[in-house]
This record gives sequence, C-alpha cells and structure tokens, in this order.
Amino acid sequence: MDINEIKLAIEKELGACRADIVKVVDQSSLNDFKGLHLGKKSVCSALFSQMRNVPSESKQIVGKLVVDLRQEISEMFNKKETELKNIALEKQLQNEKVDINLPGYSTKLGSKHPFFAVVDDITDFFVGLGYDIADGPEVESDHNNFEMMNIPKDHPSRDMQDSFSITDELVLRSHTSAVQARVMAASKGVGPIKVICPGKVYRRDNDATHSHQFGQVEGLVISEDATFANLLETLTLLLKHLFGDKRKVRFRPSYFPFTEPSIEADISCFECGGTGCKFCKNTGYIEILGAGMVHPNVLRLNGFDDSKYQGFAFGIGIDRVAMLKYNIDDIKRFYTNDIRFLSEFYKE
Repeated sequence: MDINEIKLAIEKELGACRADIVKVVDQSSLNDFKGLHLGKKSVCSALFSQMRNVPSESKQIVGKLVVDLRQEISEMFNKKETELKNIALEKQLQNEKVDINLPGYSTKLGSKHPFFAVVDDITDFFVGLGYDIADGPEVESDHNNFEMMNIPKDHPSRDMQDSFSITDELVLRSHTSAVQARVMAASKGVGPIKVICPGKVYRRDNDATHSHQFGQVEGLVISEDATFANLLETLTLLLKHLFGDKRKVRFRPSYFPFTEPSIEADISCFECGGTGCKFCKNTGYIEILGAGMVHPNVLRLNGFDDSKYQGFAFGIGIDRVAMLKYNIDDIKRFYTNDIRFLSEFYKE
C-alpha cells in the first residue's frame, strides 16, 4: 500500500467512526464500537500489520498517520464513555433525590447504668487518694472467703454471710474481702497496702432492698502508721463526696469478725434532714457502710507481723448507694434490663 491508499483508508475509517459513535447510546453499544474500531480485527490493527510492506522511507510518515488515527478513535471512545457515565450518574441522582425538608434519622444515645455510675465515682475518688484497684474471681475458695478473714469453719459468724456453696471448699464469694486476702498473700507480709476491691458478691437474700447478687466496694489499708483517725477521715470524705457536703456523718460501734474495733457509718436522712421520718425509721440517720481496724488475727493469718503493721478496712454496697443517690425503690431494677428504667438516667 502506498501513502495515498493509506490516507484514503484512514479517511474512510474516520468517517465510519464518526457515524458509529453517534449511534452509541449505552455501555453495550459502546463496547461494540470499541471492538469494531479498536479491536484486533479493526482497520487500525490492519494498518499496523501492513507497516512491514511500507517502503522504509515512508514508514515514519505512515506510522504517524496510523497512530494519529488510533488516538483520534480512542478520544471518541473516551468522550462517549464519559458522557454515558455522566448520564447514568444524573439518572441515579434523580432516583436517589433526598427531600431535605424531611426530618432526619436521629440516633438516641444511651446512658451509663446507675450501678456502674456509682462504681466509677467511687473508683475515681479512691484513685485520687492513691489507692490501687484489685480484682478477683467470683467463685472463691472457702479458705480465702472465710478462713483468712478470721471466720473459721463452723463459726457462728458465718451465718452473717448466708453464702451459696458449690462444694465444701468452693463458694460464690459473699464479700470482696476474698480479694483482699489475695492481695495480702501476694504482698508476702510486706506493706504498705492501699487498695480497693470493687465487684459482685452473692448472698441468700431477697426483698426490695436486698438481692442474691449485689455489688460491693471494699477497701484495705495496711501500713506501720495507719490509724483509726485515718479511717474516720477517709470515710467522712467518701460519704460527703457521694451524698453532698450537707449530709452529716456519724459512726456507731459494731461487730465484724475481721475488724476490731468495728464501726457502722450512717448519714443524715435525705427526707427529713435528720429530724426523723418513716424513711429513716425515725432515727434521723441511714446506715450506709461498715468498717474497722484490721483484726490482728487477720494480719497474722495473712503473713503480717501485727506488732509492726496495722490497718483499716471498709465495705460499701454499690446498689445501696445507687438506690439512695437516685431514689430507686427496688434493687431488682438493676438486673432486669428494662430500657424504661435505664432511660430515666439519660440526659440530653
């Protein structure tokens, strides 16, 4: 083929391309166009294959003409492809048009469960005082749950716990004191210890203010200079933090097998302010926690020299604090997963 024949073939191919591209209206016809004019059996491919028959002096000119042809056809194809994509996008946008005057979808935020709100509040308070946080298993050995707390087998004080036994040597822990036993064992009789132990405990109980499962935060301090005055100040600060500076705090003598002396802490009544009402049984005060100095037997049982170390311990019920703070009438509401109850603690 001479140059004139090639030029004629190129002109004819360009005319056919311009006519065919106008007929392209969808992706299928565009693919047909590409196969016909840019495929292996297209005029472009045929002209490239004829290059070997072109005289050497004309190869550069003919090569440029064929390349320009392929480029022009490719531009036609690309332009039409973009046009079809824009048409499809416009159609999609029309079909998916959103009326901005309609109300949007709102996401309702949840709220922290009152039980865990109290846990976090108490934890933050004691962390601020330099306490560590300890945890332990809820299925505990009789040894850690009772014996290391100065409650030997068959001792009457075990009746105070009314625990759930799994075997003769395994129980559902009745207090988080078992975690304290583990902490003392890990310290190997060397102080100081300053720790709180939050968690769930289990006792056989069932009424509006008691449950077989409830939460407890116990604290333990052991050092060479811990005093009863330190205990009273710590508890006073804690109770005023939880219930407000207006609450009066009082302490009464009590009994616990693992502390000596032992005390109960009360706060002035929310309803009457301390004058006496049905809510506080006309005493003016509400019982809130138990505490005391660590019994020397507990120190010795857990490997401490009671002539060198002394300490104090306390325990407060998480559910009880939450019921008083948030005026909750039944402890079982904490465990029913009723969304209506939880929504009362949601704030916009």
